[in-house]
Amino acid sequence: MHVLHVVGARPNFMKAAPVLAALARVSGVQQTLIHTGQHYDSNMSDVFLQQLEMPPPDLNLDVGSGSHARQTAEIMSRFEPVVTERRPDLVLVYGDVNSTVAAALVCSKLQVRVGHVEAGLRSRDRSMPEEINRIIIDQLSDLLFAPSEDADQNLRREGIDASKIHRVGNVMIDTLVRLLPRSRRYKPDDLPARYALVTLHRPSNVDDPIWLRELLVALVECSQDLAIFFPVHPRTHQRISELGLPQTANGRVCLMDPKSYLEFLALQQGATVVITDSGGMQEETSFLGVPCLTLRENTERPITVSQGTNQLIGRDISLLKSEIRRILSGDTKKASPIPLWDGHAAERIAKVVIRGQHLL
Repeated sequence: MHVLHVVGARPNFMKAAPVLAALARVSGVQQTLIHTGQHYDSNMSDVFLQQLEMPPPDLNLDVGSGSHARQTAEIMSRFEPVVTERRPDLVLVYGDVNSTVAAALVCSKLQVRVGHVEAGLRSRDRSMPEEINRIIIDQLSDLLFAPSEDADQNLRREGIDASKIHRVGNVMIDTLVRLLPRSRRYKPDDLPARYALVTLHRPSNVDDPIWLRELLVALVECSQDLAIFFPVHPRTHQRISELGLPQTANGRVCLMDPKSYLEFLALQQGATVVITDSGGMQEETSFLGVPCLTLRENTERPITVSQGTNQLIGRDISLLKSEIRRILSGDTKKASPIPLWDGHAAERIAKVVIRGQHLL
């Protein structure tokens, strides 16, 4: 059996790594790893692959950046001959990025079976390109691996055949569980007792200069009560540079280069609070029990709000400040265990894939 994996953005690596490892333990399974090059920082990609103990990609399509349409089209154009030549029995795609929807579209046209890891997530916000991708990918997929009950319900509500849906848990948590002990070696020696960890990358936050300036000013004000560590996404760095804001405020706001997975995980697990617009961090903080304030009006991961440590802040600066004060006072939201977020999701995926061989 030949399984071909498609990754394109760094979060895909964290999701694919445990699945590759689980299938590698099954005899008779050949695997191919294709990197589309959607995230094209070779240094960061190489570090992620090394730390996650992933094999180097068999092929990098080197698509680079571009508009959503151009990038998706370029991936499809370069990926189609790969599928035609290598003839996989199953293509596994991850998450909701352009690489994922492009690969699913190609496979659908070529009648190659597709498995979607992290299926069924919905924000109900179609202004987000990722939401459109999720809906399309799930409609095209033959195997849908849902991370949680709400995702399972979303798929059923949209008319997906129940036989295609497999609730397996969260592969991001597999990677976190495996590497959490090792990440502690990456913890800086001079970390303050209390600090916030900040990440921003979504256009709704970083492409609106008025809002971005207001948010940065708020972070500076909050830095009087706790240090702010801010690994800056490349697009965010460009926007901050365009605003002409200082790199630090009273030595308490630290704008940092992007971090490797283990470095970032070390910062995340020790944070007093995480302030983010990242979907993956909503999941990781809920598992770690770290308070998370999400600068979005909605989330495709509502289970992190209902059962985890996540709270939606939207664009409410007053709420952001009051929640930080509440957390600093010790009044933190307690998480309850989320079913199947136990570090074994990839093993469940592998079992489903192997059971499906008779369909090939």
